[in-house]
Amino acid sequence: MADTEYCRRTAVTGLSVSPTDATRLRELVEEWKRGCQLAVNEAWGVCHTRSEVQQLAYDRLREETALGSQHAVLATHRAAEAIKRARQREGEKPEFTSPTVAFDTRTMTVFDDRTVSLTTTGERVRCDLELAADGGYQDQYLDDGKWEPAKSTLHYRDGEFTFHLGFRTPKPAIDPPTEGATVLGVDLGVENLAVTSTARFFDAGELNHRREEFERVQASLEATGTRSAARTLRQTGNRLDRFVRQRLHEVANGIVAEAEQYDCELIAFGELSEVHDLLPEAGPLHEWLFDRLLSFVQYRAAERGIAVVEVNPEYTSQRCMECGFTHPQNRNLDENHFECLKCEASAHDDYNAAKNIAFRCVRRGPLSSRGLGASACALRSGLVTPDDGFMPYAELSEAPRSD
Repeated sequence: MADTEYCRRTAVTGLSVSPTDATRLRELVEEWKRGCQLAVNEAWGVCHTRSEVQQLAYDRLREETALGSQHAVLATHRAAEAIKRARQREGEKPEFTSPTVAFDTRTMTVFDDRTVSLTTTGERVRCDLELAADGGYQDQYLDDGKWEPAKSTLHYRDGEFTFHLGFRTPKPAIDPPTEGATVLGVDLGVENLAVTSTARFFDAGELNHRREEFERVQASLEATGTRSAARTLRQTGNRLDRFVRQRLHEVANGIVAEAEQYDCELIAFGELSEVHDLLPEAGPLHEWLFDRLLSFVQYRAAERGIAVVEVNPEYTSQRCMECGFTHPQNRNLDENHFECLKCEASAHDDYNAAKNIAFRCVRRGPLSSRGLGASACALRSGLVTPDDGFMPYAELSEAPRSD
């Protein structure tokens, strides 16, 4: 099964480690950092995919570090990920200083007695997981057989070890509904990361501000050219990465929550392959953000039985949702405003686009041309259907919760 076909969760727990085992784990941390750096040094400017970096650097890691065979493989993969991120940011060659080590099911074993066995550079160590006596959120993954251990990370800080224990479970098979579905439309953009057809806005202001600030700091530090400046730049980049991931998780959760509130069986996005043409102001970073956000929404929606689809976004920013008139001058991009030249209906341009994206899934009759079976577009105050037009929630037998 492909890696993308799983839902994933992480349970963070402390580790109870003996002095001898602590020494072994600290040695592993140092060898891991060294191995990752060796792999980066080999591959930088040459290749960046996991398979390519592994083929290029694996033998050297086995010869020059004390890492076992599987940890050498994982180190080349971590190096490939770091190179890929650096390329996306047009940054400097990565340097590995963080005291962490990656594990997978070949290098760790989780036991029913709440212990974990970890591969080191020598003998394996077996540590107790430090869990709350009265139960914590970790128990729902440790006790539920549908969740299996997956890629995990050991962290060492201030003399203490913590373990970010990964779990995965197959995504439930979600088939697009065959008839009568309600769809939530989502428009992606630069100023607003996402806007839904129910008029929920997810602002990108802070994200854009931090990105611009990072680029300013990056230019200044790169001009300095010192080792201290390079270290500061890495730390700043890592902080930005953490903020971006957190923001994407928040937005994905919000979109899925919006779909649940309005009883939507479908969430529709514009096809990301068209982003470059339809959003010329979006750079490579935004294209990456949109792709990551879509993947986050997909696995969260799958857990709740909601299908996620992509539709052709062409003209969704120019078409009037009220009368259907389509014209480039309907949209004032500078003011983020949409006003129809024909019927004079007006709205925020991203909101109008989100409604059009949703309506792309809706067709007259029981099935759309895509076989999605969406019959209604969810708005904040009601539903829109091609046959009956707008219907306020107050007139429907099943209205969503008030907001």
